[in-house]
Amino acid sequence: MDESDEDAFHSADENPGEEEDGEAEQAAGANGADDQEDTDSDEEDGFMFHEGMQISGRVDRDTVSTRPAMITYDASLPTTHAYLGDDLEDHSGRTVLEDDSFVSMPLMQMHSVILTPGQTIPFHIFNPRQITMIRAALANNRTFGMLYDCRERSGEVLTTNMGTTAEIISSKQEEDAGIETMRLKVVGRQRFRVMDSHRQLDGILMGKVQILEERVVTDPLGEIRLRTCHGWRVPPLLRPPTTVEEITAWRKQRRRREFHEAALTSIPAFVFEMYDSAILMFHIKSELRSWYEGSMSLDAVPANAIDFSYWVASKIPLEDRQRIGLLALDSAIQRLRAELHLLRQCTVLRCRNCRTHIGNKNDVFSMSLDGPMAAYVNPGGYVHETLTLYKAQNLNLLGKPSTENSWFPGFAWTILQCRSCSSHMGWKFTAVKRKYKPQKFWGLTRSALQSGMPDSEMEESFLQI
Repeated sequence: MDESDEDAFHSADENPGEEEDGEAEQAAGANGADDQEDTDSDEEDGFMFHEGMQISGRVDRDTVSTRPAMITYDASLPTTHAYLGDDLEDHSGRTVLEDDSFVSMPLMQMHSVILTPGQTIPFHIFNPRQITMIRAALANNRTFGMLYDCRERSGEVLTTNMGTTAEIISSKQEEDAGIETMRLKVVGRQRFRVMDSHRQLDGILMGKVQILEERVVTDPLGEIRLRTCHGWRVPPLLRPPTTVEEITAWRKQRRRREFHEAALTSIPAFVFEMYDSAILMFHIKSELRSWYEGSMSLDAVPANAIDFSYWVASKIPLEDRQRIGLLALDSAIQRLRAELHLLRQCTVLRCRNCRTHIGNKNDVFSMSLDGPMAAYVNPGGYVHETLTLYKAQNLNLLGKPSTENSWFPGFAWTILQCRSCSSHMGWKFTAVKRKYKPQKFWGLTRSALQSGMPDSEMEESFLQI
């Protein structure tokens, strides 16, 4: 992409956090590719019309038949967010607010950004009010509240008072040509519910929030367990069972040793298993392995059920309503059960605008230690949670490849649009060095995706209701 093309794309994303003009800005930011200057010949394939405007795009003809057998790329590079620069100042320490306490804190709303505890998100801020708010947070406990901007492009309003505290872990304030900007990285800490809010004279949105406690479900068989049988409990798995025989044997062993007291109640053992965090985490990991198929090890994921449930929520391409729904649940058991249901329902990826088939769950793979989906920010300040696939379909390419501000150092990016409706879908990444494997992959922005079942399965499911 040449310089004029890049300016046209990024200028549409500027000031995504401005409340007054937020709706127009976010529509432009999510579909910034539609403003791309025409650099392709009219003779190119993929010439189409959209809303009375001629949109020129060339068909992405790259096909990949097999999953990459080997990944030689350094998966730690995307986690550094090197495109933000190497001059960010790191902040040490951690702020933990008391559960169920009421706290006054500054709030920031950003479209399509739903922060979950444990998730890291980069920001590039231009809004003067937000910069003032961040500066005040840095002078206090480096913590502010992240709220979802509920204004939808369809005009529908998604009401939510749920949010997550964001702790600043690194930042850099600078001034360029008289314009003050700020680059920073934050990590989600604790859920909260907004009880009241008001805007100060300086424009900062302040809120009185209640820090929400994680409700830990006690052992339902704890009162009748035989302590003399404690030594018979199932030990932690040294390695996850993989074959059908190993899985069956592990579940029988766990039921016999962990739930044999269920025989003393009127409730069968399988009911207790439905609410057992270890079994729920086991099933979720099995579903995730069918997505990643060896491109990412699940050994390093959080072992704690609470942390694991939030990790899953930030790594699968859920719609905004679904992620907010998970954030509103107070128990890890409830969250894990909901996530398992969503994972089993999510088998295909479609364009959210026109439902064109873009990919399947087994096309997903990981190019980063953060997992197959992570948050990145473009120079215009628009945050994209990007899901990586080793193959995709029904997409067009806009512009020329560019390595400038690449989220994956060593790869050039090219804008992707849906072949049917011209919506901005993400970016295609191509390696600039032959030693990198894979040589190409696709990064799709979560805000443009809709996940679900294939149409044939949806129809069959509907007929069974």
